[in-house]
Amino acid sequence: MIEVALVAIAVLVLFLTLGVPLPYCFGGALMVMYYLGDAVMKGNMLWGMQQLGNPVLLAIPLFVLAGTIMSESGIAASLLRFVNAFIGHVRGGLGVVAAVSCAIIGAISGSGLTGIAAIGPLLIPEMEKRGYPREYATALIANSSILGLLIPPSVTMIVYGWVTDTSILACFLATLGPGLLIMFNFSAVNLWMSRKFDLVLDEKPDLSHLAGEVARRGFHATPALLMPVIILGGIYGGVVTPTEAAAVAAIYAIPVGFFIYKGLRWDNFLNVGKEAATAVGAIMMMIIFSMILSQMFVMEGVPQALVASIFEITDNKVLLLILINVMLFLVGMVVNDVTAIILIAPLLLPLMQAIGVTPVQFAAIMGVNTAMGGVTPPYASILYLGARIGNVPVTRVIPPAMLLIVTGYVPVVFLTSLWPDLSLFLPRVFGY
Repeated sequence: MIEVALVAIAVLVLFLTLGVPLPYCFGGALMVMYYLGDAVMKGNMLWGMQQLGNPVLLAIPLFVLAGTIMSESGIAASLLRFVNAFIGHVRGGLGVVAAVSCAIIGAISGSGLTGIAAIGPLLIPEMEKRGYPREYATALIANSSILGLLIPPSVTMIVYGWVTDTSILACFLATLGPGLLIMFNFSAVNLWMSRKFDLVLDEKPDLSHLAGEVARRGFHATPALLMPVIILGGIYGGVVTPTEAAAVAAIYAIPVGFFIYKGLRWDNFLNVGKEAATAVGAIMMMIIFSMILSQMFVMEGVPQALVASIFEITDNKVLLLILINVMLFLVGMVVNDVTAIILIAPLLLPLMQAIGVTPVQFAAIMGVNTAMGGVTPPYASILYLGARIGNVPVTRVIPPAMLLIVTGYVPVVFLTSLWPDLSLFLPRVFGY
């Protein structure tokens, strides 16, 4: 049956390469397992449907809804104006605002697409007006949007915790350190790149004017800033579960968007719900098919065979971690983050535990690698969305995006694997 599983994987990769919609890719692999092997499809389908009833998965549609509301409500614009008050007069400061704002958006929505959808239409034209090349501004904001997959709460970490039976709160904390470090790296690379641009800067304000502007914008941004405080404080204070926090985020965003920032109206509120429902439907279809395929691989002993074959190559932990990172990077180039985690995490977790990597550190390793796939062609869904929002050909966006990935992101990928404390320090502090 290992041979049949390899054929199924080959069919899956072929369909993904040809751009076939994801549910059909996994459906094709399942057909191979059914017709060429002895997999019992009826039992696996019933198992998959039962797994979808897990309350943990309810957090995904709720966070998607909260993020979609944020994109339309004006919450993101308020956060942007507040952060810009501090460093709008600094060369490269507007780029730093982009990275920080996307991190804050990620701490609210749990999604990588929300940052580019909410920040891009506001900041890309403004950055171009201030002297940044439009393709660079688009690449910076698209790359910074992947922080939404790392800054907790994160939809990908909810899925990882569910698939591997690992504490979701510990997974949230594991990706926070790498996420903040990536934000810092993007900001530093942007400051270095900004020396080459002919930028238009705000006049440097005196202390009293700066304090007044910060206070004014801070007051206006207070309802938006309360969202991450309520959500993260509730989760880590033990007041609410991640699923309940997602519901709080969605419920809180509605009156704030309607009555405070007034970006929500009855005519666009229904479209927000429709957009969120469409995204959730696609995600859930993808989850059930990829989950059933992953379960079949586990039943046929593919993880054990994978562990044995990799150990035949080398038993050196550092080399194994480098090989695994390269493999995860390649997987992330052809599938999205949720699919990669459902498909790969159960297969690789036994290997990671065999070489002394804990499930919590593996959550961070999977998180940073699959997030990077969101801006790395050919999949690169976040990068393609950024190019559409920025109205720039994707071929012009790719070079600055790859520069940011190589200089700001790749070092953190290897640090996460080779320096366990980067991802394990905060979980240990909170007792995990």
